[in-house]
Amino acid sequence: MRVLGFGDFIVRLSPPGYQRFFQAGHFDVNYTGAEANVCVALAHMGVETAFVTRLPENDIAYAGIGELRRHGVDTRGIVFGGERMGVFYLEKGAAQRPSRIVYDRRHSAVAESGPADYEWREILDGYGWFHITGITPALGSAMPEICVEACGTARELGLTVSCDLNYRRNLWMPEEAGSAMRKIMPYVDVLLANEEDAEKVLGIKAAGSDVMRGVLDDRGYAETARRIEAEYGIHTVAISMRRSLSASDNDWGAMLYRGGKAYFSKRYMIHLVDRVGGGDSFAAGLIYGLVNGFDPQHTIEYAAAASCLKQTMEMDFSLSTAAEVEKLVGGNATGRVER
Repeated sequence: MRVLGFGDFIVRLSPPGYQRFFQAGHFDVNYTGAEANVCVALAHMGVETAFVTRLPENDIAYAGIGELRRHGVDTRGIVFGGERMGVFYLEKGAAQRPSRIVYDRRHSAVAESGPADYEWREILDGYGWFHITGITPALGSAMPEICVEACGTARELGLTVSCDLNYRRNLWMPEEAGSAMRKIMPYVDVLLANEEDAEKVLGIKAAGSDVMRGVLDDRGYAETARRIEAEYGIHTVAISMRRSLSASDNDWGAMLYRGGKAYFSKRYMIHLVDRVGGGDSFAAGLIYGLVNGFDPQHTIEYAAAASCLKQTMEMDFSLSTAAEVEKLVGGNATGRVER
């Protein structure tokens, strides 16, 4: 099955290593975007993927497109217009110092898109799966309308539609997010979220959990998924479960709700290299499992393992092959040198 992602594609600028912004004499450059990250991860797992966005016609955009192509992502559907790519700056945290992100993505080419920029019937032709996140409508202007049209057309054409709620408080307020995302929900087949997403966007809180105190309750997450199914008719819901011990060490796992039953992955203690993109690799792993017809338990184990591996890699792209993910699913978690 061919998978198409739609969303923003931006430049990430980071101080080297763990330097703070005011220490940096230069920045490391990376190209990224939630849906693009999913496409890259799936491409490394052997799935045929394509990515659609709107970019300016300049050398920075062409360099980013070249990076996507290098990882095996089809970029022929990208449309051109506007004057700039969005940028975000990331200061990586360590131990008790949290990571910090500063956005500079207003008036980017994709944020200033209009509905006429995308011929969705033509774009979606030949694909079986369409993926989007809540970051894309959060860019404002006509983007919420464009996202509704894209998801509605995908559903009409028979594609499976997946959506990662991906709430970003630096982009919009919960009221705005809820209003926009509820218009997309009728077209969604597979929903991904974490506890904050479900609460801030859909108004559904995971009972018994408090991520700030490191308390996670499995029953509360399962009930959250049941409520999403009851209110929105979405029968496949995946929720990531992160317990942040510090900016350097996280306890990681996930839940898949399908067919009225909740399935929980094993948990991983991750010493983080770069957690940005961890949720996108989780989405890619979930899509991979569902596309390949894995049973629900195998699907959520695969998705959690894929995300675990990504968080040990620099930058936003997950570069794991399916065989590497399956090795971790099978219990090979020692990290011993392979000779």
